[in-house]
Amino acid sequence: MTGHAYSYRSDARVPRFADDKPLIVFDGHCVLCSGWANFVIKHDRRRVYRLLAAQTPLGQALYAHYGLGGDDYQSNLLIASGQVFIKSEGSIRMAEGLGWPWRAVGVLRALPLPWRDALYSWVARNRIRWFGRQEVCYLPDPKDADRFVVGDGS
Repeated sequence: MTGHAYSYRSDARVPRFADDKPLIVFDGHCVLCSGWANFVIKHDRRRVYRLLAAQTPLGQALYAHYGLGGDDYQSNLLIASGQVFIKSEGSIRMAEGLGWPWRAVGVLRALPLPWRDALYSWVARNRIRWFGRQEVCYLPDPKDADRFVVGDGS
């Protein structure tokens, strides 16, 4: 599913975007996912990550490129160094990128990947029921606007 590094650059469906930093693509209508975006902004003191709502044209194109089309975004995407990481591996890598103490989440790799991803999928399937859905897609605080990739790819 991941293809070669930077494979999206040769996909005409994917608008060009700044990919010099890791990018987190998340469901902007999901309260849990938007909460994760806020958590990243608050704890990413080194400003490692950029973020993008899945509902944007670029977000949709990236999901489609990686074979995750549709509008039920059951995995955040982490695109780092041109590679995509999804489900539990993507989440673990995101947390590790925040530094200490969050990088300690890496111990979860001791669990077999199928178990981690089964748990991730169970939460993803139930996230709207448990945490809710926002009618308006997540919008960043203006002071954090530079942390977000514009949805049209610019």
